[in-house]
Amino acid sequence: MIPKKIMLWLLPLLAIAAFVLIMMKGHGEDKTVAWQHDEGFIFGTVYNITYHHSENLQAEIEAELMKVDREFSMFNSESTVARINRGDSLVERSEMFNEVYNLAMKVNADTQGAFDITVAPLVNAWGFGFKHEQMPTPEQVDSLLQIHSQLDFAAIAKGYGCDVVASLLESRGINDYMVEIGGEIAIHGTNHKAEPWRVGVNKPVEDSLSVSGELQAVLKLTDVCLATSGNYRNFYYKGGRKYAHTIDPRTGYPVQHEVLSATVLSEDCATADAYATAFMVLGLDSTRSLLARHPELKAYLIYTDQDDDYAVWHSPGLDIEK
Repeated sequence: MIPKKIMLWLLPLLAIAAFVLIMMKGHGEDKTVAWQHDEGFIFGTVYNITYHHSENLQAEIEAELMKVDREFSMFNSESTVARINRGDSLVERSEMFNEVYNLAMKVNADTQGAFDITVAPLVNAWGFGFKHEQMPTPEQVDSLLQIHSQLDFAAIAKGYGCDVVASLLESRGINDYMVEIGGEIAIHGTNHKAEPWRVGVNKPVEDSLSVSGELQAVLKLTDVCLATSGNYRNFYYKGGRKYAHTIDPRTGYPVQHEVLSATVLSEDCATADAYATAFMVLGLDSTRSLLARHPELKAYLIYTDQDDDYAVWHSPGLDIEK
């Protein structure tokens, strides 16, 4: 028999435990157990994947990511894109390669060339692909505009990698997950608190070392993918002028307009990734016009107003934490 004093001490704890069990049962699934978190390095960046499952799937996840790497990595000399860029006429284009290539061509046409996977020579010439201090001459820019032959899937491959991992997780019956690769994100279900996932949108302060982490907003999301592109981290100054890493494929020059950051939400992450890059090229007015034609897309845009202050425009219906 338990002594009366000990019983009196235990009663409040038992009451709390009973309340917790009731609350957990009220939410259906016990979200506090069997959560997995994997992290690693892929596509020249880091990945973080959280999912609700009894087993860890990191080996399978990395196997899927390596399939994407073998197709699109600019860091892998034997990838399909690297071999194509070397002029290898024997390279075979896989179903995966064709899927991403066709999506890139679709977004290219829809944005009137603002998204272009052949822009790499211009990016390199301006010192953002391979770092250097030499800026291109107008004649070199004109020449590269005519060539435009090297493929680079950097602005769509991370998003596609998120989609590939999301498909793997769902094939294993996993309904609650967040897949993040280099800032591109695929989300499904809810988090460990049975609440929508919370995703921060960084304030576009000049932060080339990515150490600020100051947030402009927090979005509450479920069953959606998002990607962000911005000019506030990858830039340099020369001759007193700022040059940002987004190159307009139509002119060959870095963009010089008001949009600082574009976050795009879509059903799949590859599409969000591509349009986020395109919106940085198009600017505020053209982006809003394009979004009016695409109700399946939503965006959160940070830009500078006439007073050079931060301003925000976003699609209706976004759940933004107050």
